[in-house]
Amino acid sequence: MNCSNHRAGWMKGKWGVFVHYLPDQASATKEIDFSPEKWNNWIDNFNVDRLASQLANVGADYFFITVGQNSGYYLSPNRAYDEIVERPDSRLSNRDLVADLAEAITAKGIKFMVYVSSHAPSNDRFAVEKLGCTPEWDATRWAKLAPGTYKIIPDIDERLTVFQRNWERIITEWSSRWGDKVSGWFIDGCYFSDILYEHDDAPNYASFSAALRAGNPDSALAFNTGVKVPVVTGKYDDYAAGELSSSLSVPTIWDDQPEYVNGVRYQVLTFLGPWWGAGEVPRFPAALAQGYTELVCSHGGAMTWDVPVARTGEINDSFMRALETIGRFDRQA
Repeated sequence: MNCSNHRAGWMKGKWGVFVHYLPDQASATKEIDFSPEKWNNWIDNFNVDRLASQLANVGADYFFITVGQNSGYYLSPNRAYDEIVERPDSRLSNRDLVADLAEAITAKGIKFMVYVSSHAPSNDRFAVEKLGCTPEWDATRWAKLAPGTYKIIPDIDERLTVFQRNWERIITEWSSRWGDKVSGWFIDGCYFSDILYEHDDAPNYASFSAALRAGNPDSALAFNTGVKVPVVTGKYDDYAAGELSSSLSVPTIWDDQPEYVNGVRYQVLTFLGPWWGAGEVPRFPAALAQGYTELVCSHGGAMTWDVPVARTGEINDSFMRALETIGRFDRQA
């Protein structure tokens, strides 16, 4: 791999902020009592300019936001999704919050990136069945999406070809619309890559990657296969998903590979609060988070901190103080 032309080359020594903006808790396993009307009210009142200014004030180099997750409520409309799912009241927002955020944030000189899952919204059984994401094998790791919780749709093969084609069509529409405003994607839940993606013929990693890059051929991709660092799925990763949960990893790889792991940009992602998108105060002293960011970035890696936001998009004062401290790390270390 020619690392000088690497799609994640710009991430060297950078740090960013990640936001889970969902109507339920991140990684929730139960359907919630919610409504499209309430969701659109949230989305319509999200202050993109305020959040963009906060990110600029702390010196973040890039920003991620979830397009959606398990509930089936998404931050952006999608004609292909609605045509396939055929829900009378769409759970996709009327406002394209992703596009509005991308415009406001990139105007500040900050790279914009998005998160999507590798599977249908697991707590929306209607959408799961309509999309064809109904394996006969046990997919419990997909937020408890297991046989017995949905109808087995006829003619669904082991590789979930119907679902994967549907998902690629949906992703292609989003990517094409957002274009080069999106610099990268984080694809979560790629736990069954041997069944779904590791094939010579499509659908596979190549066809999924093509959908993700439909609007920007230079988008950096990470396929998250689990909670460990570094996470390297294979040749289709540009940066490591790098998810950490209860602890911080202290790498020992940098003597011989200071920037890349098997050609993939080293990156770490964890939550600054007590859980993804949750909490009133950080779980770490700001100085610790700053030091860890400096450790990762000084070796050419990228460090990403997840923080909660209010419904209207603002980061609270406690997390802002921590991010301001993190942003002052010594970039010349």
